[in-house]
Amino acid sequence: MNNLFVITGGPGAGKTTLLNSLEAKGYKVIPEVARIIIRKEVERKGDALPWKNKELYTDKMITASIQDYKTVNKEQQTEICFFDRGTLDALCYAEMIGYTLAPEIIEKVRKCKYNSKVFILPPWKEIYTTDTERKQDWKEANDTYTYLKNMYERFGYEVVVVPIGTVDERKEFILNQIS
Repeated sequence: MNNLFVITGGPGAGKTTLLNSLEAKGYKVIPEVARIIIRKEVERKGDALPWKNKELYTDKMITASIQDYKTVNKEQQTEICFFDRGTLDALCYAEMIGYTLAPEIIEKVRKCKYNSKVFILPPWKEIYTTDTERKQDWKEANDTYTYLKNMYERFGYEVVVVPIGTVDERKEFILNQIS
């Protein structure tokens, strides 16, 4: 899908801030499923959390990511849409934790096709923070970036590194890349 773009990267790289800026400019943005799952699980005292049951958390991320993709894909006409992480992010997480997924799950993820350009935000120590939902340390944030970059490249995407800069500079970089 030429109008479906993924913005990814390790935790704390500025993705959500950038996506909020794109949304404020009128673009459709699909929020990150991981944070939604964490909030719901914490609220209901569930186990599908990265610090409790990583496999169940991964399963929920994959299911929610595929559902978001299908929903947007079904309703999309020509509108540009940005995803805060794509289905491959959940697959990448499974690989990082050593969770082997069934081939049919990997095939479902593979069928979720985005624009061939995937935007990745590199680790940025000066803005990196942890919070109640983001508990990864700086090393894990860096490792996640590398895993994600490799994952998208393995699946045939052109990974475009978004330079460190102000939100507006990053936004303009992406908009110039897609125009």
